Amino acid sequence: MVITIPSFAGARAGVRHFFGTRRSGSGHESARVVVSVKQVHGTDVLVLDHPVDSGQEFDGEWDALVTDQPGVLLTVRTADCVPVLIHDPVREVVAAVHTGWRGAVAGILPKTLAVMQQRFGSQPASLRMSLGPSVGACCYEVDEPVLSRLRAAYADWRSLVRDTGPGRAMLNLRGLVLGQARSAGLRADGIHPVGLCTVCHPTLFYSYRREGEVRGTMVSGIMLAPRCRAAGRRRGKRRAD
Repeated sequence: MVITIPSFAGARAGVRHFFGTRRSGSGHESARVVVSVKQVHGTDVLVLDHPVDSGQEFDGEWDALVTDQPGVLLTVRTADCVPVLIHDPVREVVAAVHTGWRGAVAGILPKTLAVMQQRFGSQPASLRMSLGPSVGACCYEVDEPVLSRLRAAYADWRSLVRDTGPGRAMLNLRGLVLGQARSAGLRADGIHPVGLCTVCHPTLFYSYRREGEVRGTMVSGIMLAPRCRAAGRRRGKRRAD
């Protein structure tokens, strides 16, 4: 079982995507190449703007992937963090982003959008984005180390938290990511959140916060359909620092 959002992207748009559950299959059946990388809650973006070989490995640590190559499935793994999938139907580019609180506060999503614009000419107003299942504000209590980072990064940080005690608050991580997308110029009608909390649905999703350990992760992915051909892209280095 996987979750797809037809209003976000579908086969008719030349894109295939899915948000995984704990009962999902691989979701890789139609992909020529599956890209899975080491995630570290950072802000490095892997750009694949040239043909990729099946089984090819990518050294380094990446929390966002971008490609204009058809048949290349970009995947991210989550178990409470926000999986973000992005499609540019104009420039024929897709991206997958692993967004935990550290990456969100550090700006992984705005950086990915900037890379898409710099490398492929993607304009924020043309983008379509979907946020997959993640820990909700109902279940995400954080402490002072998280709050201090949030306060230092965002003037309106109070709109994202609800105090629960001294140095503790419930954090709306999904709201943080949505706010960053809107601030970057994405249109409201181009953003499609799933809205399901991973902690609240134990039969559907793994959750590190609920289970207290990593018992599994959900895989989410996005791919330009093999029939799509992206041409005339600029070639360059893979990593955007």
